[in-house]
Amino acid sequence: MSSSASPALRRVPLPEGTLPVGLSLLVAGIATYAFFIVGEQALGSEEAFAPIVSLWFATFSLAPGFFLPLEQEMGRALSHRKARAEGGLPVVKRLVTLGAIIVGLVLVAILFASPIITSEYFDGDWWMFAALATAFVAYAPAHLARGICAGTGRFTSYAIVISSDGIVRIVACVALAAIGITAAGPYGFAVALAPLVPVTYVGLRGQLRTKPGPPAEWQEVSQNLGWLLVGTVCAAALLNAGPVTATLLAGPNEQGLVARFGYGVLLARIPLFLFQAVQAALLPRLSRLAAKGEFAEFRDGLRKLMYLVAAVGVVGTAGAFIIGPFVIETVYDTELSGRTLAMLALSSAIYMAGLATAQAVIALQGHKWVALGWSVGVVMFVLGTWLSSDLLFRRIEIGLVISSASALAIFAFALRQKLSSGATPTSDSVMDAITDMPVEG
Repeated sequence: MSSSASPALRRVPLPEGTLPVGLSLLVAGIATYAFFIVGEQALGSEEAFAPIVSLWFATFSLAPGFFLPLEQEMGRALSHRKARAEGGLPVVKRLVTLGAIIVGLVLVAILFASPIITSEYFDGDWWMFAALATAFVAYAPAHLARGICAGTGRFTSYAIVISSDGIVRIVACVALAAIGITAAGPYGFAVALAPLVPVTYVGLRGQLRTKPGPPAEWQEVSQNLGWLLVGTVCAAALLNAGPVTATLLAGPNEQGLVARFGYGVLLARIPLFLFQAVQAALLPRLSRLAAKGEFAEFRDGLRKLMYLVAAVGVVGTAGAFIIGPFVIETVYDTELSGRTLAMLALSSAIYMAGLATAQAVIALQGHKWVALGWSVGVVMFVLGTWLSSDLLFRRIEIGLVISSASALAIFAFALRQKLSSGATPTSDSVMDAITDMPVEG
């Protein structure tokens, strides 16, 4: 069995580029924390920076959910053609067309709902709505570019696109502050337009070029697109649901609380950023073990990974409760209780375990199960937030824990079913799993 599986897995491009991918994820994470520090200092207060926090989490609820599946399918289809020595230009044209259709449909929906979004979410600030719509459009070419770089093995350019927009945001923020800009609007557009800079850079260097080849049928670029789309939309929404819901539920005089809650979510996400970088390197090895039929070793490796996730979750939750208030006051000059930070860290740890399990399920060709799990998680978040409490932070915290735990339970059941049925990875499913990274920023 190993002799037939190995050639398929050798066609997967990303494992050999896991070092730059992992490093780029770390850089992107660090840049996120730096932007929030610099941005608040530039605007002068939590209340003034709150619209940027709301814009940030809304952007990363929408863009990765809709465009990450296109990136995954682009990388998969191009890697297939690369293995067959066929040009990938027809694939790129197909997926760019599909991306334009998705942008158009979602943009129409956003514009149609603009009065409600602007009044209820952005407190009547139309500049923030315009920045949100711009950001959604701008991240489409960013994800498509990442897919092209991944599928053609241009890992350095892939890493540049992932990491550089965060650096661009900080530079733009510092420049705006230096010339005395204190309105939130320009900083919002710094968030929105930043991803276009690295895309333009790698494009000018010729890193997005592909050669002409045989025509690409829709089936070639959409094998699991529907399930990936449902799964990533729900996963990204769930990941950013806390600050988005806090914005929607906060009263007129609670805008400072929204920014404060966003800082807490970012702090709780530190292990998740680190985990993604490590997971990009570990998943190919686990997938190869399963492909060779070495399920005992696969289970052992996955079990050790889960032990690591659990240990990080326990340490992170305890640390958030004990020293979290001191850390967030030191880093962001704000206050949050140890209980709130511990609950956010716990939900992040459970989400991290869910993400690891979901990636293993995808590698074993369980795309439908992953879509189901994240969808159930979103439903449970709504129910948990609605029914659990009347306190702003507590109801969201409970919703986040319940939703992540529900998704994890479904993924664990699906993984057990896949392993017991003898499911094995393919080069396609491994590619989808490795690039299934909804944590953006």
